[in-house]
Amino acid sequence: MKPDVNTEQLSNEVIEIRRVGKVTKGGKRLRFRVVVVVGDGAGHVGVGMGKSIEIPQAIQQAIRDATKHMVEVPITGGTIPHEVIGQFKAAQVLLKPAYPGTGIIAGRTVGAVCRLAGIQDILTKALGSTNPLNLARATLEGFKRLETPEQVAARRGKKPEDILEVEGAKA
Repeated sequence: MKPDVNTEQLSNEVIEIRRVGKVTKGGKRLRFRVVVVVGDGAGHVGVGMGKSIEIPQAIQQAIRDATKHMVEVPITGGTIPHEVIGQFKAAQVLLKPAYPGTGIIAGRTVGAVCRLAGIQDILTKALGSTNPLNLARATLEGFKRLETPEQVAARRGKKPEDILEVEGAKA
């Protein structure tokens, strides 16, 4: 978990509750798998999974798991800085910045992750698998790959204005 995240301000949303079973010699052992997204609405979001015999216990496990695996999302003007594709296993998510007032154009899973991250305007498209857990993790992988112009400039040893000029000339 990121040290600058206040755990009291986190809100969560259950994405999926799935009944899973293990077949043993004595019969089937049924449990519940819960996928939860946790975020503070200010650029920090995480996805977690929990399994238990009872749903409330599984939700608590998933919330703990999500707070451990939080990532920071660079948000500029209510949207993401640039287009990116996040990939996790067979799921791919295309994330595109959008103009103010567009809203969150996304499916249920990716929309929940973006909402709890604090993004107001974004265009998304799920490519490949639509498994909710893999889609949520693919979205987080996409968020990890995002960089602000200041980060790109620091990596290249230039000024942020030089980076923005070059990007503006190509468009």
